Amino acid sequence: MRSIRKRWTICTISLLLIFYKTKEIARTEEHQETQLIGDGELCLSRSLVNSSDKIIRKAGSTIFQHSVQGWKINSSLVLEIRKNILRFLDAERDVSVVKSSFKPGDVIHYVLDRRRTLNISHDLHSLLPEVSPMKNRRFKTCAVVGNSGILLDSECGKEIDSHNFVIRCNLAPVVEFAADVGTKSDFITMNPSVVQRAFGGFRNESDREKFVHRLSMLNDSVLWIPAFMVKGGEKHVEWVNALILKNKLKVRTAYPSLRLIHAVRGYWLTNKVPIKRPSTGLLMYTLATRFCDEIHLYGFWPFPKDLNGKAVKYHYYDDLKYRYFSNASPHRMPLEFKTLNVLHNRGALKLTTGKCMKQ
Repeated sequence: MRSIRKRWTICTISLLLIFYKTKEIARTEEHQETQLIGDGELCLSRSLVNSSDKIIRKAGSTIFQHSVQGWKINSSLVLEIRKNILRFLDAERDVSVVKSSFKPGDVIHYVLDRRRTLNISHDLHSLLPEVSPMKNRRFKTCAVVGNSGILLDSECGKEIDSHNFVIRCNLAPVVEFAADVGTKSDFITMNPSVVQRAFGGFRNESDREKFVHRLSMLNDSVLWIPAFMVKGGEKHVEWVNALILKNKLKVRTAYPSLRLIHAVRGYWLTNKVPIKRPSTGLLMYTLATRFCDEIHLYGFWPFPKDLNGKAVKYHYYDDLKYRYFSNASPHRMPLEFKTLNVLHNRGALKLTTGKCMKQ
């Protein structure tokens, strides 16, 4: 009887400890966000979400007000958004830490897990840029290309490639889908998880050769690797860094600043857009406002079906499944999409979700 009571006591104490630890972590995150948000409220905020633009889930499809016909850039709004984002972050600086930021052996805390640390290795330090890869760069038009299956049969490849600067997400394949997604790649993100998911965790030589071949196609493009977000991907980052150095690949590596993700979240929260962790697509749009005069988005569609009820793949290039409306997701993609759609209707950006006009 005593042993049963003792086990119950231990279980109760353990549950209480987990509960209080969870609350402590939540309070820490809330404090970090409050520091970034500050007291100011951007003039864009109330109208951004309280707009008449609606996204409604009905019978598995999505109904919303959206049209690319007659779309015109609203240059004054673009400048206003750029100015307001600069109050939170400067993409030219925050897009990457630089070599002078650290020295080999330095210990840093992960951005989303402050209890865990990472040592700056010699390989990582050697690949840090001397200056920001986006320093003094400015483009008339930019394309930010997401990976939704909505791109399939879109015939958007030529239009995407016609932009002055093309940003792509998570090292997505392009050659075999060129007619729909194009091939031009000036800035490519790569989450460490891509190594396991798309390249077999480099288990054998053929996986490594496939990865090296993919990077060799980038031709001096910026490869943006979020190495400091969470623990678990550090070995993948080190393998990637080692392959880049060993094969003398001509890519310009960049590793986002430790404050970037919280600064981006702070901007959107201040605008009354209650995102959780910003998706890669939203991060890239936010950064692009700094150096792009006109931003065009493709491959953004966080819904399982299109407007006609046809199934849409999560990624255009694989069969990965995703629960867009799950509370367990680290992102709130439908909410992000709604916000981007509002900005599209106001001329701050152009969001293409259907077929592209032939060039």
